[in-house]
Amino acid sequence: MDANQLKELIAKELPRLLREDPILRTYILDLTRESYADKKETDDRFTALLERLDRKEEEYNRRWTQMQQRWEETQREWNAKWEETLREWNAKWEATQREWNARWEATQREWNAKWQETLGEWNAKWEATQREWNAKWEATQREWNAKWEENQRNFDKVHQEIMAQAKKFDRAIGALGARWGLRSEKAFRDALAGILEDHFGVQVLHVKEFDESGEVFGRPEQVELDIIVQDSLLIICELKSSVSTADMYTFERKARFYEKRHNRKADRLLVISPMIDARAEEVARALGIKTYADSSEVEEF
Repeated sequence: MDANQLKELIAKELPRLLREDPILRTYILDLTRESYADKKETDDRFTALLERLDRKEEEYNRRWTQMQQRWEETQREWNAKWEETLREWNAKWEATQREWNARWEATQREWNAKWQETLGEWNAKWEATQREWNAKWEATQREWNAKWEENQRNFDKVHQEIMAQAKKFDRAIGALGARWGLRSEKAFRDALAGILEDHFGVQVLHVKEFDESGEVFGRPEQVELDIIVQDSLLIICELKSSVSTADMYTFERKARFYEKRHNRKADRLLVISPMIDARAEEVARALGIKTYADSSEVEEF
Protein backbone atom coordinates (compact mmCIF):
# COMPACT_ATOMS: atom_id res chain seq x y z
CA MET A 1 0.00 0.00 0.00
CA ASP A 2 1.52 3.30 -1.04
CA ALA A 3 1.36 6.66 0.82
CA ASN A 4 -1.61 7.98 -1.11
CA GLN A 5 -3.73 4.93 -0.42
CA LEU A 6 -2.78 5.17 3.24
CA LYS A 7 -3.92 8.86 3.36
CA GLU A 8 -7.21 7.99 1.78
CA LEU A 9 -7.78 5.17 4.26
CA ILE A 10 -6.98 7.40 7.26
CA ALA A 11 -9.24 10.20 5.98
CA LYS A 12 -12.03 7.70 5.55
CA GLU A 13 -11.73 5.74 8.80
CA LEU A 14 -10.35 8.29 11.29
CA PRO A 15 -13.62 10.13 12.05
CA ARG A 16 -15.35 6.82 12.91
CA LEU A 17 -12.48 5.61 15.08
CA LEU A 18 -12.40 8.92 17.01
CA ARG A 19 -16.07 8.51 17.80
CA GLU A 20 -15.85 4.83 18.77
CA ASP A 21 -12.40 4.64 20.48
CA PRO A 22 -11.87 7.07 23.44
CA ILE A 23 -8.27 5.96 23.98
CA LEU A 24 -7.37 6.69 20.41
CA ARG A 25 -9.16 10.04 20.61
CA THR A 26 -7.20 11.01 23.77
CA TYR A 27 -3.97 9.96 22.22
CA ILE A 28 -4.57 12.11 19.10
CA LEU A 29 -5.62 15.13 21.20
CA ASP A 30 -2.40 14.86 23.26
CA LEU A 31 -0.37 14.72 20.06
CA THR A 32 -2.05 17.88 18.61
CA ARG A 33 -2.39 19.87 21.86
CA GLU A 34 0.57 22.07 21.06
CA SER A 35 -1.06 23.20 17.82
CA TYR A 36 -4.21 24.85 19.41
CA ALA A 37 -5.46 26.07 22.82
CA ASP A 38 -7.64 24.00 25.02
CA LYS A 39 -11.19 24.89 26.09
CA LYS A 40 -10.22 26.72 29.28
CA GLU A 41 -7.60 28.76 27.57
CA THR A 42 -10.03 29.51 24.76
CA ASP A 43 -12.70 30.59 27.26
CA ASP A 44 -10.23 32.82 29.08
CA ARG A 45 -9.17 34.40 25.87
CA PHE A 46 -12.79 34.94 24.79
CA THR A 47 -13.69 36.45 28.18
CA ALA A 48 -10.75 38.83 27.96
CA LEU A 49 -11.83 39.79 24.45
CA LEU A 50 -15.37 40.52 25.66
CA GLU A 51 -14.05 42.63 28.51
CA ARG A 52 -11.94 44.65 26.07
CA LEU A 53 -14.99 45.05 23.81
CA ASP A 54 -17.04 46.22 26.80
CA ARG A 55 -14.39 48.78 27.65
CA LYS A 56 -14.28 49.89 24.02
CA GLU A 57 -18.09 50.21 23.98
CA GLU A 58 -18.04 52.28 27.17
CA GLU A 59 -15.35 54.50 25.65
CA TYR A 60 -17.34 54.78 22.45
CA ASN A 61 -20.54 55.63 24.37
CA ARG A 62 -18.68 58.21 26.44
CA ARG A 63 -17.20 59.78 23.35
CA TRP A 64 -20.59 59.61 21.56
CA THR A 65 -22.22 61.34 24.51
CA GLN A 66 -19.55 64.05 24.41
CA MET A 67 -19.97 64.43 20.67
CA GLN A 68 -23.77 64.62 21.07
CA GLN A 69 -23.40 67.28 23.76
CA ARG A 70 -21.00 69.22 21.56
CA TRP A 71 -23.44 68.85 18.62
CA GLU A 72 -26.33 70.09 20.74
CA GLU A 73 -24.22 73.03 21.94
CA THR A 74 -23.14 73.74 18.33
CA GLN A 75 -26.76 73.42 17.18
CA ARG A 76 -27.95 75.83 19.88
CA GLU A 77 -25.14 78.20 18.90
CA TRP A 78 -26.05 77.89 15.20
CA ASN A 79 -29.74 78.38 16.00
CA ALA A 80 -28.94 81.51 17.98
CA LYS A 81 -26.73 82.82 15.17
CA TRP A 82 -29.33 81.86 12.57
CA GLU A 83 -32.08 83.62 14.48
CA GLU A 84 -29.90 86.69 14.86
CA THR A 85 -28.96 86.55 11.14
CA LEU A 86 -32.62 86.02 10.26
CA ARG A 87 -33.62 89.04 12.31
CA GLU A 88 -30.92 91.09 10.59
CA TRP A 89 -32.10 89.85 7.18
CA ASN A 90 -35.71 90.58 8.05
CA ALA A 91 -34.81 94.07 9.23
CA LYS A 92 -32.76 94.68 6.07
CA TRP A 93 -35.54 93.21 3.92
CA GLU A 94 -38.16 95.39 5.56
CA ALA A 95 -35.95 98.46 5.14
CA THR A 96 -35.27 97.52 1.51
CA GLN A 97 -38.96 96.86 0.93
CA ARG A 98 -39.91 100.24 2.41
CA GLU A 99 -37.28 101.88 0.20
CA TRP A 100 -38.54 100.02 -2.89
CA ASN A 101 -42.13 100.90 -2.02
CA ALA A 102 -41.19 104.55 -1.64
CA ARG A 103 -39.30 104.47 -4.93
CA TRP A 104 -42.14 102.61 -6.64
CA GLU A 105 -44.71 105.10 -5.39
CA ALA A 106 -42.51 108.00 -6.51
CA THR A 107 -41.96 106.34 -9.89
CA GLN A 108 -45.67 105.58 -10.19
CA ARG A 109 -46.55 109.19 -9.40
CA GLU A 110 -44.00 110.32 -11.99
CA TRP A 111 -45.37 107.87 -14.57
CA ASN A 112 -48.94 108.91 -13.80
CA ALA A 113 -48.01 112.56 -14.23
CA LYS A 114 -46.22 111.81 -17.51
CA TRP A 115 -49.08 109.56 -18.62
CA GLN A 116 -51.63 112.27 -17.87
CA GLU A 117 -49.49 114.78 -19.74
CA THR A 118 -49.02 112.39 -22.67
CA LEU A 119 -52.71 111.48 -22.61
CA GLY A 120 -53.61 115.16 -22.68
CA GLU A 121 -51.29 115.66 -25.67
CA TRP A 122 -52.76 112.62 -27.43
CA ASN A 123 -56.30 113.80 -26.74
CA ALA A 124 -55.46 117.26 -28.04
CA LYS A 125 -53.82 115.78 -31.15
CA TRP A 126 -56.72 113.35 -31.62
CA GLU A 127 -59.28 116.16 -31.27
CA ALA A 128 -57.29 118.32 -33.69
CA THR A 129 -56.99 115.40 -36.12
CA GLN A 130 -60.68 114.63 -35.70
CA ARG A 131 -61.59 118.26 -36.36
CA GLU A 132 -59.32 118.23 -39.41
CA TRP A 133 -60.85 114.99 -40.67
CA ASN A 134 -64.35 116.33 -40.01
CA ALA A 135 -63.52 119.53 -41.88
CA LYS A 136 -62.03 117.53 -44.77
CA TRP A 137 -65.00 115.17 -44.73
CA GLU A 138 -67.46 118.08 -44.71
CA ALA A 139 -65.51 119.79 -47.49
CA THR A 140 -65.41 116.55 -49.47
CA GLN A 141 -69.11 116.00 -48.81
CA ARG A 142 -69.90 119.53 -49.91
CA GLU A 143 -67.76 118.99 -53.00
CA TRP A 144 -69.51 115.69 -53.72
CA ASN A 145 -72.90 117.31 -53.11
CA ALA A 146 -71.95 120.20 -55.39
CA LYS A 147 -70.76 117.76 -58.07
CA TRP A 148 -73.86 115.65 -57.58
CA GLU A 149 -76.09 118.72 -57.85
CA GLU A 150 -74.10 119.88 -60.87
CA ASN A 151 -74.40 116.44 -62.46
CA GLN A 152 -78.07 116.41 -61.58
CA ARG A 153 -78.51 119.86 -63.11
CA ASN A 154 -76.56 118.74 -66.18
CA PHE A 155 -78.69 115.64 -66.35
CA ASP A 156 -81.85 117.67 -65.91
CA LYS A 157 -80.60 120.13 -68.51
CA VAL A 158 -79.78 117.36 -70.97
CA HIS A 159 -83.09 115.70 -70.15
CA GLN A 160 -84.91 118.96 -70.67
CA GLU A 161 -83.02 119.54 -73.92
CA ILE A 162 -83.90 116.03 -75.07
CA MET A 163 -87.51 116.52 -74.07
CA ALA A 164 -87.50 119.96 -75.69
CA GLN A 165 -86.09 118.46 -78.89
CA ALA A 166 -88.69 115.71 -78.69
CA LYS A 167 -91.46 118.24 -78.18
CA LYS A 168 -89.97 120.41 -80.91
CA PHE A 169 -89.94 117.42 -83.21
CA ASP A 170 -93.49 116.65 -82.17
CA ARG A 171 -94.51 120.24 -82.90
CA ALA A 172 -92.81 120.02 -86.28
CA ILE A 173 -94.81 116.90 -86.99
CA GLY A 174 -97.87 118.73 -85.68
CA ALA A 175 -97.13 121.63 -88.02
CA LEU A 176 -97.14 119.24 -90.96
CA GLY A 177 -100.39 117.80 -89.69
CA ALA A 178 -101.90 121.26 -89.32
CA ARG A 179 -100.72 122.24 -92.78
CA TRP A 180 -102.28 119.21 -94.39
CA GLY A 181 -105.42 119.35 -92.32
CA LEU A 182 -104.60 116.41 -90.06
CA ARG A 183 -104.53 118.63 -86.96
CA SER A 184 -106.19 121.94 -86.27
CA GLU A 185 -104.21 125.17 -86.53
CA LYS A 186 -105.61 126.18 -83.13
CA ALA A 187 -104.12 123.09 -81.44
CA PHE A 188 -100.70 123.87 -82.90
CA ARG A 189 -100.99 127.54 -81.92
CA ASP A 190 -101.93 126.56 -78.35
CA ALA A 191 -98.88 124.29 -78.12
CA LEU A 192 -96.53 127.12 -79.15
CA ALA A 193 -98.24 129.53 -76.76
CA GLY A 194 -97.88 126.99 -73.92
CA ILE A 195 -94.13 126.78 -74.50
CA LEU A 196 -93.79 130.55 -74.22
CA GLU A 197 -95.82 130.62 -71.02
CA ASP A 198 -93.81 127.79 -69.47
CA HIS A 199 -90.39 129.16 -70.44
CA PHE A 200 -90.88 132.83 -69.59
CA GLY A 201 -93.70 132.84 -67.06
CA VAL A 202 -95.86 135.10 -69.22
CA GLN A 203 -99.43 134.88 -70.47
CA VAL A 204 -100.11 134.74 -74.20
CA LEU A 205 -103.40 136.43 -74.99
CA HIS A 206 -105.29 135.59 -78.18
CA VAL A 207 -106.95 138.86 -79.25
CA LYS A 208 -109.80 139.17 -81.77
CA GLU A 209 -110.72 142.65 -83.09
CA PHE A 210 -112.91 143.69 -86.03
CA ASP A 211 -111.37 145.78 -88.81
CA GLU A 212 -114.31 147.89 -90.08
CA SER A 213 -112.25 149.85 -92.59
CA GLY A 214 -110.55 146.82 -94.16
CA GLU A 215 -107.01 147.99 -93.46
CA VAL A 216 -105.62 144.45 -93.09
CA PHE A 217 -107.47 142.35 -95.69
CA GLY A 218 -108.85 145.13 -97.97
CA ARG A 219 -112.33 144.62 -96.69
CA PRO A 220 -113.97 144.57 -93.22
CA GLU A 221 -112.85 141.41 -91.44
CA GLN A 222 -112.06 140.09 -87.97
CA VAL A 223 -108.36 140.29 -87.07
CA GLU A 224 -106.78 137.71 -84.72
CA LEU A 225 -103.48 138.34 -82.91
CA ASP A 226 -101.43 136.84 -80.08
CA ILE A 227 -99.97 139.42 -77.70
CA ILE A 228 -97.72 139.27 -74.65
CA VAL A 229 -97.83 142.07 -72.09
CA GLN A 230 -94.95 141.95 -69.63
CA ASP A 231 -94.44 144.89 -67.31
CA SER A 232 -94.22 147.83 -69.76
CA LEU A 233 -93.42 145.66 -72.81
CA LEU A 234 -95.87 144.90 -75.61
CA ILE A 235 -94.97 141.93 -77.82
CA ILE A 236 -97.12 140.92 -80.78
CA CYS A 237 -96.77 137.32 -81.98
CA GLU A 238 -97.80 135.17 -84.91
CA LEU A 239 -97.99 131.48 -83.97
CA LYS A 240 -98.60 129.30 -87.04
CA SER A 241 -97.70 125.91 -88.41
CA SER A 242 -96.35 127.49 -91.62
CA VAL A 243 -95.73 131.04 -92.84
CA SER A 244 -95.55 132.20 -96.45
CA THR A 245 -94.45 135.56 -97.83
CA ALA A 246 -98.07 136.74 -97.95
CA ASP A 247 -98.57 135.58 -94.34
CA MET A 248 -95.57 137.68 -93.28
CA TYR A 249 -96.97 140.82 -94.93
CA THR A 250 -100.39 140.12 -93.42
CA PHE A 251 -98.87 139.77 -89.91
CA GLU A 252 -97.11 143.13 -90.31
CA ARG A 253 -100.41 144.80 -91.30
CA LYS A 254 -102.25 143.17 -88.36
CA ALA A 255 -99.57 144.44 -85.95
CA ARG A 256 -99.83 148.00 -87.29
CA PHE A 257 -103.62 147.82 -87.10
CA TYR A 258 -103.39 146.82 -83.41
CA GLU A 259 -100.87 149.60 -82.66
CA LYS A 260 -103.10 152.14 -84.33
CA ARG A 261 -106.24 150.85 -82.66
CA HIS A 262 -104.66 150.96 -79.14
CA ASN A 263 -102.38 153.90 -79.82
CA ARG A 264 -99.35 151.95 -78.57
CA LYS A 265 -96.15 150.95 -80.33
CA ALA A 266 -95.18 147.27 -80.03
CA ASP A 267 -91.73 146.65 -78.58
CA ARG A 268 -91.18 143.44 -80.54
CA LEU A 269 -92.82 141.55 -83.38
CA LEU A 270 -92.35 137.78 -83.33
CA VAL A 271 -93.23 135.06 -85.82
CA ILE A 272 -92.86 131.51 -84.53
CA SER A 273 -93.27 128.66 -87.00
CA PRO A 274 -91.30 125.51 -87.88
CA MET A 275 -91.93 126.14 -91.57
CA ILE A 276 -91.15 129.69 -92.76
CA ASP A 277 -90.65 130.28 -96.45
CA ALA A 278 -87.19 131.54 -97.38
CA ARG A 279 -88.68 134.61 -99.12
CA ALA A 280 -90.79 135.24 -96.01
CA GLU A 281 -87.55 135.26 -93.94
CA GLU A 282 -86.21 138.08 -96.15
CA VAL A 283 -89.45 140.02 -95.76
CA ALA A 284 -89.33 139.59 -91.99
CA ARG A 285 -85.80 140.99 -91.80
CA ALA A 286 -86.85 143.94 -93.95
CA LEU A 287 -89.87 144.64 -91.74
CA GLY A 288 -87.98 144.22 -88.45
CA ILE A 289 -89.78 141.02 -87.46
CA LYS A 290 -87.89 138.34 -85.46
CA THR A 291 -88.52 134.78 -86.63
CA TYR A 292 -88.09 131.52 -84.72
CA ALA A 293 -88.62 127.90 -85.69
CA ASP A 294 -89.91 127.00 -82.20
CA SER A 295 -91.09 128.75 -79.05
CA SER A 296 -88.16 127.29 -77.09
CA GLU A 297 -85.70 129.26 -79.28
CA VAL A 298 -87.14 132.65 -78.34
CA GLU A 299 -84.66 134.90 -76.49
CA GLU A 300 -85.44 136.44 -73.14
CA PHE A 301 -87.93 139.26 -73.30
